[in-house]
Amino acid sequence: MNRTSVNPWDWGLQFNMDQGELVEGLTRTLHCSGQVAVAPDPDSEFGIRVLHPNEIRGQMEAALANVDAVLAVAGMDRSNILSLRFFTTDIDGFLANYDVYAAWIGEVGIRPPQSLLGVNRLVFPDLMVEVEATAGQ
Repeated sequence: MNRTSVNPWDWGLQFNMDQGELVEGLTRTLHCSGQVAVAPDPDSEFGIRVLHPNEIRGQMEAALANVDAVLAVAGMDRSNILSLRFFTTDIDGFLANYDVYAAWIGEVGIRPPQSLLGVNRLVFPDLMVEVEATAGQ
């Protein structure tokens, strides 16, 4: 897989993102469902429990860890991420904790294009962050 950054402007670089990325030579693509801060809990109604209820930093860490888990099962890792979409109920809180994402993606040295969207709520009321990813090899 060959990646070429596409940046008509440099402002996104401070956020560890490229405005676009030309990717060539893919043979596999993974579309990752929205990952949130949950863990299995067989005793709960839906079989999962919310981690770090109403705590954005912990939820960012947990959601990104769940992205890692999906990537691993697909035989991929963060270096395979092609784009990300973040959904949050608290844009200001997300940006105040952006260092969580920056450190996570910085470990692999890529700057995938991304979007950050503010939403009223997520699937469970205590959730504040959801992350969708697309990856490829």
